[in-house]
Amino acid sequence: MSAFFDSLGFGSGMIVIILLLLCVFLLVNTISIKMRLSRLERKYKMFMKGSDAQSLEKVFTRKFAQIDRLYEAKEDHENSINFIKKNFGQLFSKYGVEKYDAFDDVGGKLSFALALLDKDNTGLILNAVHSRDNCFLYLKEIVKGESYVMLSQEEVEALRKAVNFGLGELEEENNI
Repeated sequence: MSAFFDSLGFGSGMIVIILLLLCVFLLVNTISIKMRLSRLERKYKMFMKGSDAQSLEKVFTRKFAQIDRLYEAKEDHENSINFIKKNFGQLFSKYGVEKYDAFDDVGGKLSFALALLDKDNTGLILNAVHSRDNCFLYLKEIVKGESYVMLSQEEVEALRKAVNFGLGELEEENNI
């Protein structure tokens, strides 16, 4: 064997140095791996122990029960949202108010016309006429933005505000 190394040009001293360096490299590598393994083992023991000394199985069982409760709550929320979506068309989602003085001798703009409409501009107009002695309330039906009964100037203005409800905000957003 020494004849083989001699033919390559390596002396026995050189071979010993190479083997010594290889041993040092393997020793350092083994120590590094051992340290990483001990850190990993410590983390594993902490994970398996749990924060309050409960078993990992109990933690998983509790978490799965929480997931089941969240899924049930999600189903309830989806049902509620679908119910709201289905009935939203019947809600009054637009309004318009016009305050005015019905009589010259009564100030303070205590009379008002209130238009309440749904998304199809169908709804009603309430007109409260306030005088010194009485307050009268009139209701007029609105179908698709129009009334079959003659409207006062204040009621027309309240209806216009309700029909155009939210359009001013959309125009402002588009201009920004």
